[in-house]
Amino acid sequence: MPITQQQLLQILPNARTQAGVFVSALNTAMQHYQIVGPKRAAAFIAQIGHESGQLRYVREIWGPTAAQRGYEGRADLGNTVPGDGRKYCGRGLVQITGRANYAKCGEALGLDLINHPELLELPQHAAMSAAWFWKQKGLNDLADRDEFNTITRRINGGLNGLADRLELWKKAREVLA
Repeated sequence: MPITQQQLLQILPNARTQAGVFVSALNTAMQHYQIVGPKRAAAFIAQIGHESGQLRYVREIWGPTAAQRGYEGRADLGNTVPGDGRKYCGRGLVQITGRANYAKCGEALGLDLINHPELLELPQHAAMSAAWFWKQKGLNDLADRDEFNTITRRINGGLNGLADRLELWKKAREVLA
């Protein structure tokens, strides 16, 4: 069953008008990648809610911080050309990061993200890239088993923001039950 704008706002109250901008794109993306049913949907909405500041950010806020400066030249991200670190900063609702990830995501979505990384800032692509990432990381199975901390590690590399993620997950499970 599709998520409604009202449900999205109950889970992510700070999304405000962005809930209306994203609800259709999220439903399309979630359906496409089988993020269906209360368990999967709740975990997905909680995680993208945290990663995007409740749908307010589809591009990483650039400092550059020490961590962001560290993107430059990172082979594991495919950042091999000078300037790749900033060019392929986190975008979309789960913050796809790095030339290699942009290339994989672009291929999957049929988008030229190498030459147009900003496409991930558009609601339909921000949502679809998040759902694609979710599926690639096997997160539906983890959501089915309520392995939320493992989902967080696969998205974030650690447990950053865990308290906020858990609070959003709790709200999402209540609203989508």
